[in-house]
Amino acid sequence: MSEVFDQADALGPAKILHVYEPTHRLKAILVVDNVACGPAIGGLRMAPDVSTRECARLARAMTLKNAAAGLSHGGAKSVLFGDPKMPREQKEPLIRALACALRGNDEYIFGPDMGTDESCMAWIQDELGGRAVGLPRALGGIPLDELGATAWGLSSAVDAAMKQVDFSLDGAHLVIQGFGSVGLHAARFLVEKGAVLVAVADSRGAIYHPDGLDLNELIRLKGEGKSVHQYPEGEKLARDAVVGIACDIWIPAARPDVVHAGNVGLMDTKLVVQGANIPFTGDAELALHRRGVLVIPDFIANAGGVICGAMEYRHMSQSAAFEAITEKVSTNTAEVLERAAQEKIPPRQAAEAMAVERVKRAMATRRWSIF
Repeated sequence: MSEVFDQADALGPAKILHVYEPTHRLKAILVVDNVACGPAIGGLRMAPDVSTRECARLARAMTLKNAAAGLSHGGAKSVLFGDPKMPREQKEPLIRALACALRGNDEYIFGPDMGTDESCMAWIQDELGGRAVGLPRALGGIPLDELGATAWGLSSAVDAAMKQVDFSLDGAHLVIQGFGSVGLHAARFLVEKGAVLVAVADSRGAIYHPDGLDLNELIRLKGEGKSVHQYPEGEKLARDAVVGIACDIWIPAARPDVVHAGNVGLMDTKLVVQGANIPFTGDAELALHRRGVLVIPDFIANAGGVICGAMEYRHMSQSAAFEAITEKVSTNTAEVLERAAQEKIPPRQAAEAMAVERVKRAMATRRWSIF
């Protein structure tokens, strides 16, 4: 816990809650980072190895993401310790128990994240009412995973970044690290625009083919609960080997810190568009910038999901949500890259400056600067 407080600053975190309920063996953490812009939206992540530090870092990323997107929401995150693949009869009571344990924290709005989905949000909605987004259609939601809202934003960020690189999207070699909802839909949207998917990894392995992979076959394998490693052609690789595959566009769409000081030297790409939250360590990202690799930061590129959630929260239509994603992500990507070029700083530094300026303007209007 002390390392989280060591990272505290003028923005937050405003609140850190540890939840333990022995009947359900419930262990969870909520970090509300900043609510100056409004009630905080942030996903519920379920994994066996989450931590307070990771939760706090993700909550800060949500503060910056929501501010950069111009949303009237602050940033937060919750994490639940457990196997996301546990049977529904175990998972549902666990998530319902968490919702009940967090009753009264009305400044926090749940959303789906790694290990949780629209069914999980429906259980939370049932317990709390009006405190979840990413709901099933039957409850008036815009299913983020089914439609690929986050990936749609990534595609928009790639389009905006094309003005800053020396290659065309048509024929560009694409590598996806993490083939869950975000990675799968990102591949789909970019392949439709002419990109060639040459490598993809999931939690069980990776597959590489320099002439391109059949996306429909990969989707079929995942739909059957299999790994991309079972793709019939190409070179089968270890999961983390995709870091070193030469490509034009590299998209991380899995866990934090997958690229770090120990492996960043293996990367051979021209453009990184961060689909996961905090997928690179700071030193790794800076190393790529110094090598001339363009890196679009996570909270700029992957804001599509939370933009869609915020639109759902206001009962807007699916088409309006996707129009907002295109407009906001494209505009912010272009603004960040222009600022980075003018000030000769890394894109993340430019993005953080832009987002922090917006948060501080909101904080200046509040009686209490953080709360």
